[in-house]
Amino acid sequence: MRFLHCADLHLDSKMMSNLTKEQAKERKKELLRTFVRMVDFAKSHSVTAILIAGDMFDSERVTAATRNLVRDVIASNPTIDFLYLKGNHDRDGFVSELEEIPSNLLLFDENWTSYEYNNVVVTGLELSKANQMVAFPSLVLEKNKFNIVMLHGQVADYLSQGAVETVSLNDLRNKNIDYLALGHVHSLKKERLDERGVYCYPGCLEGRGFDECGEKGFVLLEIDEETLTASYKFVPFAYRNLYELAVDVTDVNTTQEANLRIENAISKTNYSSNSMVKIVLTGNVGVDSEIDCDFLQDSLQGYFYFEKVENATKLSVSYEDYAGDVSLKGEFIRSVLASDLEENMKAEIIHCGIQALSGEEIAE
Repeated sequence: MRFLHCADLHLDSKMMSNLTKEQAKERKKELLRTFVRMVDFAKSHSVTAILIAGDMFDSERVTAATRNLVRDVIASNPTIDFLYLKGNHDRDGFVSELEEIPSNLLLFDENWTSYEYNNVVVTGLELSKANQMVAFPSLVLEKNKFNIVMLHGQVADYLSQGAVETVSLNDLRNKNIDYLALGHVHSLKKERLDERGVYCYPGCLEGRGFDECGEKGFVLLEIDEETLTASYKFVPFAYRNLYELAVDVTDVNTTQEANLRIENAISKTNYSSNSMVKIVLTGNVGVDSEIDCDFLQDSLQGYFYFEKVENATKLSVSYEDYAGDVSLKGEFIRSVLASDLEENMKAEIIHCGIQALSGEEIAE
């Protein structure tokens, strides 16, 4: 018996971060298409149920087009159950605005609810301020079943008073849980819960920003009902992946030199042209170094679906280097270095000052 565990789909996300208006519109559609492709995968792999562990949508306002597509996809796949547990981004809008809830869309509320599939039982609860402190002690599971528990929240060893959407691992240990299907964290994480079970975040289906880099997808569970054992497989499934590539430009003095370093770093990756890539320039550069990130970003157009260049270099400058420099630049650098400012602030001021003294436009 197979179950597909996904979470944090964030359908209807605006996708405006970094992207152009046209790209944002395209990416919004791609999130929906990935959801449809995932359901097609489930169908072709004879999946019994898709476990959606929260944040299927990005906000309480779901567009009619998205709502209708999701409803139609669920209704047109009656052999698959869709177990949907709302997360902190979800509200009742999707379900309440459906004229008819598909019979295979199975829901949870603020009380423990279970769905049985022979020897496999899926139990879930939507955490809230009202039930946070009593939810975990009230969970009772049969020892002779394969128990999947669905929750949406951030794991912690213990639950503190007033905590909301916190999954207390200590309170869930030794409760006959075989697989704790979680949502909320947007990257894959699977670890032992106790001697019997594991807990898992599948991550999001598609990365939306550069805080969601790397392969994204879902987890496929294959359960042996006789032995009550399971295998777990992460399935990379995103249409586009996002990556952050650090490029060391230490001692680089010109934009062209930086460009060569970037091209060399890209050549060593296996990023597809479909990817979204942020290049982060690192290392130490001199005060006379001229690196134009806007020019570099323009030069990279066509390498990937989206490119961004960010300068995170540090200025390599010391008081001694300019102790005998009688120029205006030397006097300026000595004055800044002798100030009580923090080191990172000194470097920023020196960098801007050198640009101004050279007659350059100061980058924002």
